[in-house]
Amino acid sequence: MRVLIIKTSSMGDVIHALPVLDYLHKACPGIEVDWVVEESFKDILEGNPHLHRLHIIRTRTWRNKIFSAGTLQEVRDVFESLRHSNYDLVFDIQGNLKSGIIAWTTGADQRLGFSTDFLQESVNALFTSRKIPMRKQDDHAGGRYLRVVSVPFGRDYHDMELSTDIYTPPEDDASAERLIRSCGNGPVFLFHSGTTWQTKFWSEEGWIQLGRRICADYVDARILLSWGNDSERGIAGRIAAGVGVQARLLEKCSIKGIAALIKKVDVVIGGDTGLIHLAAAVGTPTVSYYRASDGRASGPRGQEHVLVQSPLTCTRCFRTSCDKDSECRSSITVDAILSGIKRLQPPPKCHTEMNPDPEKVNA
Repeated sequence: MRVLIIKTSSMGDVIHALPVLDYLHKACPGIEVDWVVEESFKDILEGNPHLHRLHIIRTRTWRNKIFSAGTLQEVRDVFESLRHSNYDLVFDIQGNLKSGIIAWTTGADQRLGFSTDFLQESVNALFTSRKIPMRKQDDHAGGRYLRVVSVPFGRDYHDMELSTDIYTPPEDDASAERLIRSCGNGPVFLFHSGTTWQTKFWSEEGWIQLGRRICADYVDARILLSWGNDSERGIAGRIAAGVGVQARLLEKCSIKGIAALIKKVDVVIGGDTGLIHLAAAVGTPTVSYYRASDGRASGPRGQEHVLVQSPLTCTRCFRTSCDKDSECRSSITVDAILSGIKRLQPPPKCHTEMNPDPEKVNA
């Protein structure tokens, strides 16, 4: 059997969809699975042993040069490749116009997607032949993807232990190992302060205070700060300077490079962002906070992950901007984040506990 997964973006959503690969191979041994993904996120999938082929699209570049001969040839090549692949099943777990057109282009009779109430764009419904309704237990982004994929096989994903991973090449693993060794013998924490929506950021002062308290409680700790663009780099740099000598601003990393590093750190701390989901995918504990978004629906699950949801009554508003932004940022407290970190990575006992005063012991 040959199947196609259409999940083109974004970083966090592609990572949420990774369990469908393990599901498909367990539900149908010998299956061949292809995937359509945006070029920006191909590193998440390249090298995955469960994948037969990647179809890479570059829609942002194509839109900017829509009538160029190069763009027309690239689009034609992708569509011809899809049409000639003779897929038995096509799963559109993106749910917008773009993914719908891709699904329709394959020519497959069986094109499965979301029911209309879970579509990003309602026009997508024109391109799928079967709409899969969600159940109450499909309350997580990854669960909704698995629901669509599992229906034709008649095996509920809830009954299965599904694994995920992101392949990293030896050179990236070696580079990450060298960096971790340079951090000493204490725990290594990774801060990622960047995100997409304005209503998903935390305050720089909050990050600085968190870093200082980590350094006080974990005297041998090192804090690494990652970033994705120039604006995020400026913020991360100011946080690193505010925390002090135990903090280090990272160089620009590829997705493979940061994945290799995240595999080796002790805890990743961030907001509702792709890097948190990447950490969960490679098995690294996380502490993540949620303001406008809903941690229950999109945050990592399991005992190795701590979610901090804003206590405000208007939390989970899903607004990208708000006149209460400052109040909402302040509702995420350093104490709450630090408590989550200590649950996952208990601090060492203080010197007096390890070496009690002999007079007090004798008394």
